[in-house]
Amino acid sequence: MKSVKLAISSAALLAATAGVAAARDQIRIVGSSTVFPYTQAVAEEFAAETGASAPIVESTGTGGGMQIFCEGVGENTPDITGASRAMKKSEFDLCAQNGVDSVSEAMIGYDGLSIATSVENEGLTNLTLAQVFLALAAEVPVDGELIANPNTKWSDIDASLPDTEIVVFGPPPTSGTRDAFVELGMHAGCEEIEEFVALADASGDEDFIDNNCSRMRTDGPFIEAGENDNLIVQRLAADPNALGIFGYSFLFENQDKLRDVSLNDVAANMDTIGDGSYPLSRPLYFYVKNAHRGVIPNLDEFIGAYMSDNALAADGYLSERGLVALGDEERATLQEAVTSGAAMEAPTD
Repeated sequence: MKSVKLAISSAALLAATAGVAAARDQIRIVGSSTVFPYTQAVAEEFAAETGASAPIVESTGTGGGMQIFCEGVGENTPDITGASRAMKKSEFDLCAQNGVDSVSEAMIGYDGLSIATSVENEGLTNLTLAQVFLALAAEVPVDGELIANPNTKWSDIDASLPDTEIVVFGPPPTSGTRDAFVELGMHAGCEEIEEFVALADASGDEDFIDNNCSRMRTDGPFIEAGENDNLIVQRLAADPNALGIFGYSFLFENQDKLRDVSLNDVAANMDTIGDGSYPLSRPLYFYVKNAHRGVIPNLDEFIGAYMSDNALAADGYLSERGLVALGDEERATLQEAVTSGAAMEAPTD
């Protein structure tokens, strides 16, 4: 189906946002814990440069942020939401149903999903995606059948891996990081396992991978650690044998405490994330509620600051925090679309 571009009339804009400016004078931002440090950095830079009140930035997770963002327009709803995946059609439709009829999409750069451990953990240096799946999936193939995951130690998966308990801290289902990890890591891990591929082929079910490779185990080895990735960093520092799953920026900022576990013999760094050779590379986004432009004080100026070369270019200050920058042409196209308030098109899925 052809995408439908959103639009909203000037009269509707005025009606929807009446009284917003009088109600609050700070920009409000929700969303992804992965995008949070980048947005917080822009907020701090913006306040320092302009003297304006710093935007309020809340780490709610991608899914939670979308729900809050799409509640409607007006003083009690946020202006921007960050996301570690693209907006889903269901979220776009929810926004539209609640009067959020014009949204700008900004794909700000690239990030990698790091699997990291303490610098003191010398046993795990590299995993295949198949091994990651066999450690974390709810069900795994054994003798031609899917059974509840019996693996409790890394050595249960492969004798060459350490004889230590599997303990992995990761994001909850509301997180875009969880969505991306399932798609890029768990599904790809499934497809590396010959026995699993044989089961999928024999089933005749086109959705076999989606239906059977998406569920994370709930019996202990995988621990949902909430939306605050800093808590995972703290837990890894306290438990040298544990692993954690989070955005590359948190590994980048904590290299004195953590190191990455390479995946399929590829380390996570800006080069491998940027060229796509790292298997858990992904784009990062934020979304702007266009009905709030020109109404919430300093919102347009803040968006301009976020879209600036000073922030987003390869030598910008966000790259110093781990963001992998877009190419010059791609960035220029993004800057024009977002600063002009161009409305995104409806996602197709």
